[in-house]
Amino acid sequence: MKDQPSPLRETDDEARKLARVLLRSARHAAIAVLDPETGFPFASRVLVAIDIDGTPVILVSRLSAHTRALGSDPRASLLTGEPGRGDPLAHGRLTTQCLAEAVERGHPFYERIRTRFLDRHTKAKLYIDFPDFLFFRLKPEQASLNGGFGRAYQLDGNDLIIRSAANEEIAAAATAAVRDLVERHPDVAERLADRLKAPESGSWRICGIDSSGFDMISGDFLLRHEFETLAVDADHICSNISKIAYSIP
Repeated sequence: MKDQPSPLRETDDEARKLARVLLRSARHAAIAVLDPETGFPFASRVLVAIDIDGTPVILVSRLSAHTRALGSDPRASLLTGEPGRGDPLAHGRLTTQCLAEAVERGHPFYERIRTRFLDRHTKAKLYIDFPDFLFFRLKPEQASLNGGFGRAYQLDGNDLIIRSAANEEIAAAATAAVRDLVERHPDVAERLADRLKAPESGSWRICGIDSSGFDMISGDFLLRHEFETLAVDADHICSNISKIAYSIP
């Protein structure tokens, strides 16, 4: 009997970029964990933000079943990618297998993650500081990308991580850099939305930057744009954003 051809394509830069966008543009995701009592997979829905190094972050209540499961077994699977019109299976989606790391108050990353989460999910301000809530960083170990029919790829967790020596510096300067950019160019978000062909919506705003790109949000829409090369600092990021917004097409 002849060997069946592999359904997987060779993973290339285009596939890696699509995977990163599917993960980093997700406002929410389906999460699957292992029930500590039965061992069965347990699926739920969580809000997602992205840490400065590209690691997905979730905010959860200690009372939820998936939080208890992660406390017992850190293995989790995150499904991102929104179905569009027509057949849902014709649209890209990414399954990322992760190891969860709790980030509670007092953790070195806590304030940074809290700020980045609220930039993306402003309504979470109503409950983010409740004593029973905590964050998890979900470190990608490997991922399965389906870019649509006949476009399946296997990725390493490192394909989804932003490896830059400037991450911490950018994180510290991000809020001030975006504020200064908007003060200099009040219409920058509007120009970006037009240039990047964002969905028609209300006003857009920049809700996150990192050395690999930036995020914009408007209502239920989130737009992720990846740079061609990594930025070296916050000024470099803002310069890239300005070029995209104001350069001649």
